[in-house]
Amino acid sequence: MLSHRVIPCLDVTDGRVVKGIRFHQLRDAGSPVDLAARYECEGADELVVLDVTATTASRDHALDTVRAIRRVLSIPLTVGGGIRGVADAVAILEAGADKVAVNSAAHRDPELLTALAQRFGSQCITLSIDARAHHDGWTVVVRAGTEETARSAEEWAATGESLGAGEILLTSIDRDGTRSGYDVALLRSVAGSVGVPIVASGGARAPEDMVDAVAAGASAVLAASMFHDGDVSIAETKRVLRAAGVEVRL
Repeated sequence: MLSHRVIPCLDVTDGRVVKGIRFHQLRDAGSPVDLAARYECEGADELVVLDVTATTASRDHALDTVRAIRRVLSIPLTVGGGIRGVADAVAILEAGADKVAVNSAAHRDPELLTALAQRFGSQCITLSIDARAHHDGWTVVVRAGTEETARSAEEWAATGESLGAGEILLTSIDRDGTRSGYDVALLRSVAGSVGVPIVASGGARAPEDMVDAVAAGASAVLAASMFHDGDVSIAETKRVLRAAGVEVRL
């Protein structure tokens, strides 16, 4: 049985970790370097770093932050935010990332996923999908939650996989930062549309929510607030998951 990954997420801007609710009301949550080192010590399987203002500010990802994190980190690192083309991905990988996460640029130019996969391999490419509930389904939202599209989350995930994405980072905007649990219906629907791993994101308040996400089809579970605020450690989270029958690395 494959192990399910527990992944803390660092939303960063101006060299600091921030956290908000539904992508708004951002508050300072600490040093990315300090948190990265702490999470590796606690047993994180991977780390995701997202520059949450790079796209809306039309700037590149803050590479100095990536380099500083990599100096204290040995586990796999996924970096997203501000990736507009292959050259941006090259810069982020050279700064120390193992995978790149693309969102708005892939929506604007889906063939970017193919170009990235051909250059670096699908295992290196994560399609980041921010989804919002709409009528009886979910629509894709880009540019840090500010621009709604006509794409359904399921259709875009399947298209992204066909174009070369090796993983889907699926965030429920409605649940982001709310501590109300993952949107398991969204997870189940998207997981049924693709064959690549799904990373569940948005709404985790306790390890039990991660158990539910895995049952809905997630291969990995991502959280920010519950780890940043010290509600539970990653080590304790993994013990709860293991006790519930979820295979994890201890």
